[in-house]
Amino acid sequence: MITIWPQYINKNLTLNEGRKISKEDAVKDPTLSDIERAAKRLGLKYSVQKDVAYPGKWYEKSGRVLVEWEGRKLELLREVSAEIKNMRN
Repeated sequence: MITIWPQYINKNLTLNEGRKISKEDAVKDPTLSDIERAAKRLGLKYSVQKDVAYPGKWYEKSGRVLVEWEGRKLELLREVSAEIKNMRN
């Protein structure tokens, strides 16, 4: 299982704040439901945990999505981010 926090693909954050992919690949302010819808559209098995906080922002319950994925984490993050971009266009 791979954890996707919204912070991982948020274009507005720096790498130190939690972004894991390039700004070009990232999306602006992704929500938990954006990530969930993208995972569903990509045909991935996933589960949503709404009441958990990203360790770097322990005071803010952003939630996370756990995804079954065999490849590399960064590939998954780019795929999900690209699908969110497609959904927003």
